[in-house]
Amino acid sequence: MTTIRAMAALWLTVFCLAAQAQLPDFTRLVEDQGNAVVNISTTQAVRRPTALPQVPGIEDEEVLEFFRRFIPRQPGPGPAPGPGPRSESRSLGSGFIISTDGYVLTNAHVVEAADEITVKFTDKREFKAKLIGADKRTDIALLKIDTSTPLPAVRFGDPAKLKVGEWVVAIGSPFGFENTVTAGIVSAKGRSLPQENFVPFIQTDVAINPGNSGGPLFNLRGEVVGINSQIYSRTGGFMGLSFAIPADVALDVQKQLKEKGRVARGRIGVVIQEVTRDLATSFGLDRARGALVNQVEKGSPAEKAGIEPTDIITAFDGKPVESSSDLPRIVGSTRPGANATVELWRKGATKKLTLTVGELQEERVAAVDKPRPQKSAEAQANRLGIVVAELSAEQKKERQLSSGLVVTDVRPDARADVRKGDILLTLVHKGQQTELKSVEQFNKLLASLDKNAVITLQVKRGESTAFVTVAGLTDKG
Repeated sequence: MTTIRAMAALWLTVFCLAAQAQLPDFTRLVEDQGNAVVNISTTQAVRRPTALPQVPGIEDEEVLEFFRRFIPRQPGPGPAPGPGPRSESRSLGSGFIISTDGYVLTNAHVVEAADEITVKFTDKREFKAKLIGADKRTDIALLKIDTSTPLPAVRFGDPAKLKVGEWVVAIGSPFGFENTVTAGIVSAKGRSLPQENFVPFIQTDVAINPGNSGGPLFNLRGEVVGINSQIYSRTGGFMGLSFAIPADVALDVQKQLKEKGRVARGRIGVVIQEVTRDLATSFGLDRARGALVNQVEKGSPAEKAGIEPTDIITAFDGKPVESSSDLPRIVGSTRPGANATVELWRKGATKKLTLTVGELQEERVAAVDKPRPQKSAEAQANRLGIVVAELSAEQKKERQLSSGLVVTDVRPDARADVRKGDILLTLVHKGQQTELKSVEQFNKLLASLDKNAVITLQVKRGESTAFVTVAGLTDKG
């Protein structure tokens, strides 16, 4: 009996030791790297104190429930709202030292509109920091503090080598609690978030809260692989979904900020949309991939290179474009003036073009005018359940079009997702594109198709152009 108990105790000890061996130990990482993580506070002069919490840049209540920038803002003492003496607003965030001479990385939204930036170390030392530059598109800011002694700096790792399921650690100042350590795993890579076109985010389940923003994300080797930037939350606090900017993206941005104070990004001048399975079938592509071009800007690098609407860009500068969200990131990371090869799918075949990349300027807001459709109440709907009419000479001149059909009526059983006033430019079926010139031509073309045919319409609505896929037609028009 004693032997059995001894054996059981031995096996239990072995099991516990094995379990311990499999669990990560973060103590060494924190001891080695924790001193390079700093707390960042800013002071901003304001005329109207604001309620807490406030999320900078987000006002819409529905959007507020989604991707929040997490900086708690606390209004300082001051008068009631209205003109008069100015009061101060403080915000808290995190950052980390990237060089021994005092350069600090953080999020752009942490220091946005700050009049004064203070960097605080774990040993309670405080420094006033100078903003070298900030890039809102990637949410990266570079700061500089002056000191006569070398500072502890982090080491960087390669986020491309990160694997989903790998352990990662965040150090930051959630709610002002300095040097808080949280851990979790990589949940996904290359995430695209709403209104974020230039960052392939690292998704983790590391606990991130207001104040962690701008802090580092470490792998188990103690290397920074990301900068904690956003969370998904309906409450403003952690709900298991955190997003970090990959370190390679941050390093490229900080290098440009350090050298020029701004970031130069490439552009080619196209409007694109996602290639769905139905669109891929309609264009004769082997599978749903690439970025479908639905509009090419006049005089742009894309137009000069010969890129056309209905082209599907499958690779850019040797990098595959699996999703439409890949293209802005790849093009944006290409230096303006560089020559790049574009691989695209056109009319059932692969084609390669070369273009010179332009530079992305500030976004322009285009006015949207309303087309004046012709009325045809007595006309019969076609096999899409819509009624179309030919554009008048005045409409063609006004819209700068040589052809096209305007939608004048959409029946309740319509198969196409179009509206009155939309202009149909082309029809694509099995990779063949047909320019729409007359009602008779369009309806005859529809009449010749099989009931289960998958087609794609190029639709112009205001100043925007998109492709609409229709799977199946009615028996009669």
